[in-house]
Amino acid sequence: MFEDYRARHVGDTLTVRIAEKVSATQSATSTVDKKASVDAGITALPGVKPNSFELGRTAANANGTNKFEGSGTTENTNDFSGTITAIVTGVLPNGHLLIAGEKQIGVNHNVDVLRFTGHVDPRAILPGNTVQSAQIANVRIEHRGRGQMSDAQGIGWLARFFLNLLPV
Repeated sequence: MFEDYRARHVGDTLTVRIAEKVSATQSATSTVDKKASVDAGITALPGVKPNSFELGRTAANANGTNKFEGSGTTENTNDFSGTITAIVTGVLPNGHLLIAGEKQIGVNHNVDVLRFTGHVDPRAILPGNTVQSAQIANVRIEHRGRGQMSDAQGIGWLARFFLNLLPV
């Protein structure tokens, strides 16, 4: 009667407000220069007349240069938001809740599947039995699609074979 109902037992439901933003940037630049030079000549050999060495015939020169320059940048940004209702699948000895939820939405021969799992501290549960995804530990969010849309965005097996055989 005086208690605010919050999920705490196996089978209880909990609404998760997903608000995840992840971004990463990486940049690298490298430069390598190497130069080498060798000059050699023969002026005398035992048993050979000293005047038999003509100027220019017995000289050798070698030069080498090696230069490498490279740079690269990687950038990745993900923004994921939504709401899913999860079920308490277990209670840890410290009282934290193990939750899991799945949502499937099908439209015009396409099915989108959203799966969510994590560990919730019961103190993070807000009134209305909701919790922010940022307050959940060990979060796993998986969003996959099946159908014509996902097939159109995937690469075919024959194209994948040729890309592995002759990468460009």
